[in-house]
Amino acid sequence: MTNDNPTRGQIERTIGQKLQALYRDRTGQRPEKVTCQFFDEKLAIVLEQVSTPAERFLLNSGRKEVAEKFRAEIEDEMKAEVIALIEEVAGAVVAQLLSSTSLETGISGLIAILKEPPIVRDPESIPKIKRRNGGERSQEEIAE
Repeated sequence: MTNDNPTRGQIERTIGQKLQALYRDRTGQRPEKVTCQFFDEKLAIVLEQVSTPAERFLLNSGRKEVAEKFRAEIEDEMKAEVIALIEEVAGAVVAQLLSSTSLETGISGLIAILKEPPIVRDPESIPKIKRRNGGERSQEEIAE
């Protein structure tokens, strides 16, 4: 029997690549680097160099509040798409998505809280994964 489930790293890389494409499509600015890391039922994502030329212009013009409101609107409008992307690639339901961006550094952080960890070929590679017992299903049981 072969295990056709993707590895943790494959899921993390695919999410990163798809997020870069989504940001490029929606904001015209492709993040320079995206780092994804699962921690049990949580997914941490760091996007570097996400601020758009318009946001940088507003910041340089002393209009920080306007730039921050603009970024908040962008993140709010993209939230459903980011959740759908994570759910599609990870094969896990997102219970909540938290996000924050520093326009000064151009770094965004996202934390996706999943209902369950993704089913992967190498579940032991996910840091902090709970070894489920006492009525809860293990990764191996979920995969069967």
